Amino acid sequence: MVDTVVVEIVGLSTSECGPFPCDETRTCGLEVCYPSNSLMDAVDALRQAILEEYGDRVEVQLTLLDEEMPEHIREIIEKRHPPLPIILVNGRLTAIGRISLRLISEEIEEELES
Repeated sequence: MVDTVVVEIVGLSTSECGPFPCDETRTCGLEVCYPSNSLMDAVDALRQAILEEYGDRVEVQLTLLDEEMPEHIREIIEKRHPPLPIILVNGRLTAIGRISLRLISEEIEEELES
């Protein structure tokens, strides 16, 4: 069982939060970032929701690729070609591909139980 989970969101400062437009159904589970469709707003909303749910057991990091690409991200992109935003949980690439509280929480729970 891990003590801390790190969720890393990778994208561009001008990226959208996912491939689908923001709408009033809020399937992502986040409210405060609607209707911006902005990655930056969505990560802030996700960070707050994760903090409320998990406290200090989970850290949400944002890695922006605007000016440089960290080596660990370069390796992932070269091997797997994932779409932005990229969601990593404890360094593991997930298949989520968007900011979704429910889907990211499922990945967090899996890590906390392992």
